[in-house]
Amino acid sequence: MNQVMRKPKDRDFIETIEGMFFCVTDYLHPPGKYTAYLKYSPAPAGKWESGEIRYRRELEYYHVSQVADTIAYLEQNYPYYVHYCPVRDIKFSMVPQEYVKKYYVPEQRLQEILDSPGDPLEDEVRAFVSEIIALTGLEESAFGITGSILLGIHNPAFSDIDLLVYGLENSRRVRALLKEGASVRIRPLMGKTLEEWLSFAVTHFPLNHDEARYLASRGWNYGFYKERYFSIHPVRTNDEIRENYGDRIYREEGEARIRAVVSDASESLFTPAVYKVESVEVLEGDERLSFMLSEVVSFEGLFRDVVESGQEIEARGKLESVNRQYYRLVIGTTMLKGREYIKPLVRSSRDG
Repeated sequence: MNQVMRKPKDRDFIETIEGMFFCVTDYLHPPGKYTAYLKYSPAPAGKWESGEIRYRRELEYYHVSQVADTIAYLEQNYPYYVHYCPVRDIKFSMVPQEYVKKYYVPEQRLQEILDSPGDPLEDEVRAFVSEIIALTGLEESAFGITGSILLGIHNPAFSDIDLLVYGLENSRRVRALLKEGASVRIRPLMGKTLEEWLSFAVTHFPLNHDEARYLASRGWNYGFYKERYFSIHPVRTNDEIRENYGDRIYREEGEARIRAVVSDASESLFTPAVYKVESVEVLEGDERLSFMLSEVVSFEGLFRDVVESGQEIEARGKLESVNRQYYRLVIGTTMLKGREYIKPLVRSSRDG
């Protein structure tokens, strides 16, 4: 990595020596490796391109089952990118540092675009970010760009804008702006696009239509800027990455289904989203969870920032012990492949 003292962050990107692009995920990385999933690979008929090289997306859509497929593909074709992690008790794709051709830093790439956009889509990125900055008063350094635009393989005809916001307080300011509808050029999903989103949610997750519609009503970080689809992803700053690799040892303990009251949802904007819980009722699983389960954690973006402190939830997921001292319930793992969920049982007063 070229940057000094910058910690690896969620949604950074890595280009390997074979020309594959991996998306960094989470904030825990074994010594000498980056936890990341395969996103793009060179392919003759790929829709994305850089110069004369074309690329295909290895994830048809964002879902843990698709990530599991990429791990299986790597294990068969590039086994040195799949490793067991003794700290998290998982087998996942990881890029050893010696296989890194280039490390892509989202805030550096965005600054280049803000200074000198290179095509019509980059012009839109600059206009979009400039409008958010004008309305929130945030600095340019609070933002980054990820996805195909970060890599320079985007196509202005169809590529989305995937924006990053660094820091919890900065993310809250952007969330407030978008929820208030302060800009007529920034629109939430409506009509056909909303119905398509709902159809995807009920098809790929154990949700009914009303539950999916409620989650959509909580969503603020995706929509359209003019006619361009965008997504916004809060990312921790260096100071907000407080757990070092090995501080906690996680062990798989099966699965469980619980009801609980969320006591603290302040860090649910990030991925993984963390919900501290209390008053736990065990519906399926070890009865000890009623006094030993401390948090529900979601790596699945659908369940990020959907519950507030004080709300009651039902959740199903992979059960993990943490340092053999307490438990957490994890949503969005390759173990359950989309059968997990978080369902708010009592709506927030803010939801009407």
